Amino acid sequence: MKVKVLVFAFLFMVFGVSGASAATIDLFEWIFNVNGTVSDSLNGDPFPLSLWQSTFNGQDGLGTLIFRFTNPGSYNFIAFFDHEIDQTINTFFNEYGSTNGSLAVGQSWQIGDPFSKDPGNIYDNVLAGALGNTNGVPSSTPNDVSMALGWNFALASGEIGTIRLDLNTATLAGFSLQQTDPESTLYPADIYFSGSLEIRGGGGPVIPEPATMLLLGSGLVGLAGLGRKKLFKK
Repeated sequence: MKVKVLVFAFLFMVFGVSGASAATIDLFEWIFNVNGTVSDSLNGDPFPLSLWQSTFNGQDGLGTLIFRFTNPGSYNFIAFFDHEIDQTINTFFNEYGSTNGSLAVGQSWQIGDPFSKDPGNIYDNVLAGALGNTNGVPSSTPNDVSMALGWNFALASGEIGTIRLDLNTATLAGFSLQQTDPESTLYPADIYFSGSLEIRGGGGPVIPEPATMLLLGSGLVGLAGLGRKKLFKK
């Protein structure tokens, strides 16, 4: 069970601020489930071994993650992110989620409150490896928002599968999930979560090995200690 502690920015609400500024985005938690093996940032876990390249920022949870799979067989891949937008100004339960574009073949998604105990909630579905293709936090019922994308695919001998995840504050191409804070300093602020799967090889072109992998830095672990006003219990 996860518990969050609310911090209300009373002085901000009374005195206000002058002018619009960039929204403050923090990442509370990420989780990956690859064929039933779960990696959770709040447990201090590293990214899955299939991480190939990254420009991911562990503080705000924005950037790109690229995973590469080379062994033949079936794969079930899920990525979950729980971001907060301007939490110290207007809390975390005023946000909502939405989707853009058309879902790709083999792709799944879910938007939901990570602390919900309802059947089919996003947190349990991520751990179980089966997303519900549902939005549990629409604009009509704002709350705490987390987002997840998944892919089911298979590789034949000689094939290489590459999953790219993009998290940004600008609209992304293809199918994407969107988290919106309508009361942020940007009026509103958005986070977009998009991804793609590419399978190559088997007689076709092969993705070259990178000369070096971009290092992720110490900010990718210990996210619970970044000053956010949430506590975690299991």
